Amino acid sequence: MSHTPHELHEEFPGHAARISELKQHDAHFAKLAEQYHELNRQVHTAETNVAPVAGLTEVELRKKRAALKDEIAAYLRD
Repeated sequence: MSHTPHELHEEFPGHAARISELKQHDAHFAKLAEQYHELNRQVHTAETNVAPVAGLTEVELRKKRAALKDEIAAYLRD
């Protein structure tokens, strides 16, 4: 398990400009990005024991983050 935050610009390095553009001009994408950022922060603080959570809670947070990442990836493909 990695304790490195999974920021969107790191997850999609070839799409940094597109992510920035969509965050500014597409309210739905901006909401997805904000939700991803919040979940990513929760996962990171759980992984590093800054804000420990139960193991299953951490797994659920990771699943939600992965689902949002998939949705964002689909958005970037379109």
